Parts: sequence; C-alpha cells; structure tokens
Amino acid sequence: MYTLLWLLAVILVIAGIYVIVARRDILWGIVLIVVGLLVGPGGVSIFG
Repeated sequence: MYTLLWLLAVILVIAGIYVIVARRDILWGIVLIVVGLLVGPGGVSIFG
C-alpha cells in the first residue's frame, strides 16, 4: 500500500508540473501538485 500511494503521489505531482509547463494552466497544475503531496506517504497522507 505504501508503494502504491508513493507512486500515485509521484504521478500526480509530475502531471501537475506538466499541466503548468505545457498547458499554462497554473491553477489546475497547483491542484494536482497539492493533491499529490496530500496523498503521498511522505507528506500529510489523507489515508492515514
């Protein structure tokens, strides 16, 4: 479960960076990055 959450968090953060850089949609990119940080086991995990 730890690895799955870590992988999901990495994918969300990379997607957020891609949205900011490629699509120039800063708000949606920030949302993806924040959600990635919340899901990740290294941050404040919303799953405990």
